[in-house]
Amino acid sequence: MTNNSTKLLFLSTLMMGTILSISSNSWFGVWMGLEINLLSFIPLLSSNKNMMMNESSIKYFIVQALASTMLLFSILLIQMKYPPGWEMEMIPSMMISSSLLLKIGAAPFHFWFPEVMSTSSWINCLALMTWQKIAPLMVLSYCIQMSTFMFSIIMLSIFIGAIGGLNQTSMRQLMAYSSISHLGWMISSLIVSENVWELYFITYSLLSLIMILLFKQMNVFFLNQIYTASNMKIEIKFLMFLSLLSLGGLPPFLGFLPKWIVMQSMIEMNMTIIMTIMVVLTTVTLYYYMRISFSALIMLYTENSWSMELKSQKMNLTLPMTVMLSTLGLMCTPTLIFLY
Repeated sequence: MTNNSTKLLFLSTLMMGTILSISSNSWFGVWMGLEINLLSFIPLLSSNKNMMMNESSIKYFIVQALASTMLLFSILLIQMKYPPGWEMEMIPSMMISSSLLLKIGAAPFHFWFPEVMSTSSWINCLALMTWQKIAPLMVLSYCIQMSTFMFSIIMLSIFIGAIGGLNQTSMRQLMAYSSISHLGWMISSLIVSENVWELYFITYSLLSLIMILLFKQMNVFFLNQIYTASNMKIEIKFLMFLSLLSLGGLPPFLGFLPKWIVMQSMIEMNMTIIMTIMVVLTTVTLYYYMRISFSALIMLYTENSWSMELKSQKMNLTLPMTVMLSTLGLMCTPTLIFLY
């Protein structure tokens, strides 16, 4: 009981930190909110039962403390040196952006992200992939501009997200690289407009939630656990792969909708070349999702792996419903638009 109450306390301060930095009207308020958010997340990451989790919480703390220090020093330097309206100038906006990009784990500041994800519980992974990105991305939108710096960040994030996930056997690291790839899209959607970013972020969070609930319920942490026939019904596998393909952004699914809007907006802003490179690199992430899907549906080896002491899971009604939402979402939206 005490464990749950402390978790609840830290969860509420975590949310408070994010809300504080989003609603703050000064840069010091932003920094303070991010700091509260960080200090609340550390106890949620650490665990008495698992020493690896403690290691990941220390890694997370060191990186985030470094990013916060960078942000604070950048703010102080800018307040002393630059006049108001500095957001449009190259150097100060780069200083602030790079500290925020380190916070969210965008490439080339991504090295800590898969490491921390690989030893965390599924719920902590979900928080890392969604909630922990809200405040830094929102603050990034204040001083973002389409420069060579941002262009290279977007390209690198999508490229590393695509290449990094190719040889992964850990599902948590695979989700981490997928998240880095989506970050590239999120940053480009921020350049387009804030509304597009909100739509992208909400859709991405919903799809990540579905995937992580599936993995958590099935108790899956590695690829070989999906292949064994003993612990997973074929229906559950099928639902998992529909969600995976939706997360990858395959056209009939909901995950394609925000990507579609970003693509259209970027073409309207004459950013066709960037957009084409982004789409080509994203097909690689789609490839490794499909590789998991097909091989797990076709290969069913029945011998028990030593890590597979899992009871067969019963179907829960909520998961198929959420998967239906993610699968048929894109088909429903034109109907809604047509009706209105």
